[in-house]
Amino acid sequence: MQLNLLAIGDVVAESGLAYLTRSLRTIRREEQIDFVVCNGENASGVGITPQQAQDLLDCGVDVVTLGNHTWGKIRITDLLDESPYLLRPANFSRRVPGRGWGIYDGPGGLRIGVMNLIGRVSMDPNPDNPFTTADTILRKMQADVILVDFHAEATSEKLAMGWYLDGRVSAVWGTHTHVPTADARILPKGTGYITDLGMTGPADSVLGVQPQLSINRFLGGLPRRYQSAEGPCKIEGAVFTIDTQKKGCVQVRQRFWQEDGRKGSQP
Repeated sequence: MQLNLLAIGDVVAESGLAYLTRSLRTIRREEQIDFVVCNGENASGVGITPQQAQDLLDCGVDVVTLGNHTWGKIRITDLLDESPYLLRPANFSRRVPGRGWGIYDGPGGLRIGVMNLIGRVSMDPNPDNPFTTADTILRKMQADVILVDFHAEATSEKLAMGWYLDGRVSAVWGTHTHVPTADARILPKGTGYITDLGMTGPADSVLGVQPQLSINRFLGGLPRRYQSAEGPCKIEGAVFTIDTQKKGCVQVRQRFWQEDGRKGSQP
């Protein structure tokens, strides 16, 4: 049996959320998608509200993952405890609410495991080691397909995680940097991989932010509150095709859709 799994890059701002909620059911149908994982930590710009998380789940996302902005909207804490479909990084402190992995029902009775991890290079230094955390979870996770969202800054750390988990999980993708990388591939032992999915939000922007606000920062101007850019939005991600008999990924395709009607694929 082959499964098509869509991983969607970081949703940025209300406009990105609105475009995704309008588009995802059509995308699922046209791409014959069986399961969707979406990183939603920037749906409010910084953080995600309970209603925004529910909007993602209602529009066709199966699991919402988070990252370093998990606590940007602190009222998300109750939903993190209540909903098994909302994950925060598993290597956060055990003292915080929520869970970092889960097992979900897939087509044909398949069990799909999803793990959310956060990197430590140029990020918050407090999380536990993501590599050893992955080892601990894999010893517990009894699933037919295992997917990993690694929310990290450094490309080297993401690549190392891909190689470390090669053959042990079905797919590893990176989130956080909001710029898609051109390295979608299948690693030697059968794990699908891409360093960063990109983002879902304003296309004419700097990582979703109005360009002039980002330029002002780099020119040394007075600090100003970031605001999301206007204009058409885009959805960026990747489709991983998993062969459950071979127990590995057989194809990875980068995908994007844009409000002006443009869409594309890179094998």
